[in-house]
This record gives sequence, C-alpha cells and structure tokens, in this order.
Amino acid sequence: MTQLSIHNPATGATLTTVPADDAASVAAKAAQARAAQPGWAATPIVQRKSCIEKFRAGVVRDLESLAATMTRETGKPIKMSRNELNGLLGRIDFFLKETESSTATRTVYDEGGMREQIQHVPLGVVGNISAWNYPWFVGCNVIVPALLTGNTVLYKPSEYATLTGLEIARLLHEAGVPRDVFITLVGEGAVGAALLEQDIDGLFFTGSHATGARIARAVGSRFIKLQLELGGKDPTYVCDDADPKAAAESLADGAMYNTGQSCCSVERIYVHEKIHDAFVAAFVDTVNGFKAGDPMSEDTYIGAITRAPQLDVLDAQVADARAKGAVLHTGGNRLAGPGNGFEATVFSNVTHGMELMKEESFGPLIGIQKVSGDEEAVKLMNDTRYGLTAGVYTPDRQRAEAVLSKVNAGSVYWNCCDRVSPRLPWSGYGDSGVGLTLSTYGIQTFTRPKAWHLRQA
Repeated sequence: MTQLSIHNPATGATLTTVPADDAASVAAKAAQARAAQPGWAATPIVQRKSCIEKFRAGVVRDLESLAATMTRETGKPIKMSRNELNGLLGRIDFFLKETESSTATRTVYDEGGMREQIQHVPLGVVGNISAWNYPWFVGCNVIVPALLTGNTVLYKPSEYATLTGLEIARLLHEAGVPRDVFITLVGEGAVGAALLEQDIDGLFFTGSHATGARIARAVGSRFIKLQLELGGKDPTYVCDDADPKAAAESLADGAMYNTGQSCCSVERIYVHEKIHDAFVAAFVDTVNGFKAGDPMSEDTYIGAITRAPQLDVLDAQVADARAKGAVLHTGGNRLAGPGNGFEATVFSNVTHGMELMKEESFGPLIGIQKVSGDEEAVKLMNDTRYGLTAGVYTPDRQRAEAVLSKVNAGSVYWNCCDRVSPRLPWSGYGDSGVGLTLSTYGIQTFTRPKAWHLRQA
C-alpha cells in the first residue's frame, strides 16, 4: 500500500505518513457507496439529522485538538483555526434547520382531479474533491447537506489537509453515519482522477481554475451534476466619502486574513484619488501591525503559505510589479528560516498591466490603485476573468448599490468584505466556477427535482 507524507508548512518537518488509496481501492469504495445509497436515502430524515447533531457535538468536544491538527498541516494561525471551527457550527445549524423544509415535496397545482407535485430526490453518490485553505468550511458545505438529503459521499480531502479530512470522517462515523455512506479517499491528484472515473451522480470540486477545467473536460460528456467552486481576483472600491482609516483597517484584514489564502480574500483595491494617500498610509500601518511567525502562537496573524510552489508565484508577482513601476510600501520577500513564510506585502501605483492585478495571488500580497471616480472603478473591477466577490466602502448605500449592481460578482459587500453566510448562496461569474453551495439553494443542489402528475381515476 502506498503512503502519503504529511508535512508542516511552517517548519518543513514531516508530521506523519498515512495509507493512501490507489485506483483499485477508489473503485472498491465507490462500489460500496453505490450499494449503500438506497438504504441511506430510505433512512428517516430524523435519524440522518440526529447523526449530524452528534457530529456537531463532536466538533465542539474536540475543538482544540481539531484546531491544532489543522494548524499543523496547513499553517493557518491557531486563532483562525478555532474561528473556522466555531464558524462551522452555525453552518451546521442552518443545514439542520432548513434541509427538511427546503426539500419537502410541494404541491404546486391541485384542480379538477389533477395534482402536480415537485419531489426532491437525492442525486445518489456524490464525489467531493475539497480544498485545504478552509477544510472544515469547504468540506462541510458539501458533506453535511449531501448526507442530510440522502446521498452517500466519496470525500477526497486535499492532500494538504488530509489529517483534517480523516478527523471529519472519524467524527461522522462516531456520530452514527455508516462507514459505507461517508467514505474518505486519501491521496494526491491521481486519487482525484480515479474518483472521476467512477459511477457517481455528482462531482463537487473546490480549488484552482486549472484543475476545475480539467475536471470539466473529464466528466463533461457524462452529464452528471458538476459544481466547480474556483478562484477569484476579488476587488473592492473605496469611495471619496469613505473613512480612509476605517476602510483601510477592514480591508487589510480582508486581504491578509488566513495569510491571504482565501477564495474571497480582497485581492485588488481601488481608492478614489481624493483619499488615496490617506488610505494607503493607514493600510500600510495596519499591515505592519500584523505579526508573522509560528502558526501555533496565539499572537500570530500571518502564518505559513500552505503550498510551497505558491511562494514562486508570489516572488514572480512582486518582481513583475517592481519592474513595471509599482511602489512597494512593505514586505516583498520570503521570510527567513524554515518553512513557507512570506512577508505581508503592499504595493501602490499599480496597473492592470501587472500580474498582481490580474492573476490570483493567494498569499499576503495586495495592490492598491488610484481611480478618478465610480465609473473608472466599475470598469477596472470588471476587468477580470473572475467574478466571485466585490465590495464598496461608502456611507452612501444608494451609491454602493449603484456601483455593485454593475459589477459581475456572485457576492457583493457594502462596508464589509471576506464574509460568507450560510443563509446566502455562494457562487461566481466566469472563471470563478459554476453552481453554488450554501443557502436553501445550496441544499437543493444535492437533489434532483422529480415532477409528479397525479390524476384521480
């Protein structure tokens, strides 16, 4: 049996090795999930909900050890690991509260002896290739509603968050979810590719656009349910009537939280020329207050870059910006010492001719561009192949709504950023992907509507 090595990105040390799957074991597990699905779908929803309630209790009980595991294998600062787990509880509560009502059979017509109904039927076997940056959030956005709606799940955690994936499985199985209903697949890209070859009814992926495109090509001819939650190059516009210091403090957190490794991290900032200089000064001052270091330390804000190859991307974007005339205010270098450290980095005087304003940075790197007004801001915000989130800072709600209504983004923010709510759908435009999770729509996505035409004889 092959083994997968798990490394600590903050130190470079090997944490452990775990048994990995191969094509044969993936096929066997897929067959188990297929055989178990009818029985799980027939299980009363009250029992399925009971399992998820016990799973939630397990997260609460083991929260400290789960946070430590996530920090060790991803480099996420320990406080942020706790935040993710605590934030997960509200998402689970939402799914528990809304699943039954949002998927109940609904009568839409009943006249003259003819009744028409819409039934929500489970997709069947759901494949989930998940992400490492928010492994509990991203994984459970699929896992929990998929199980509650009667699907079996083949779950491949990212190889950079494998231990967390195994902890999710442990807690689900302890909570009563049968082992052939929720099955974990361990390994790198080859294991994900093997999953795509199986008899599945839906494939849910979170990750890069390049991998999402490969998945779409691989399964496109099979016409299964395909959801791809991909990247973003998320812009925010700070209007001339905004408080530059308050906006800077909020956006610095939105850009640098989780070391900038969030799909909805603020990655481009446009500031009205009237307050540009004051905003930049406040932004740099805020960022310089973010402590980088050991992710296990309680006061660390900038942790490790989870994937070592991303350091080369950050180096290249910094070099490109400097060569093309951007002004570097702070950072710009890898951190000294072992592990994958990179300084929080801020540029101004940037343009869309620079890579850091066009391609995902996925690290603690931000460009700030001066604009003349709302019209120029909208044009630049839409100058991207992505469309995940966008925001506006202004005390004028009407102005914010006028701007945001013209921006192509699945989620928009007024005077806030980098926020995800279980009550709202999470989706995107363009290369940010297809489909959605969260909200009642994100529960129904794990079902297929079945139309019933019922005439009384």
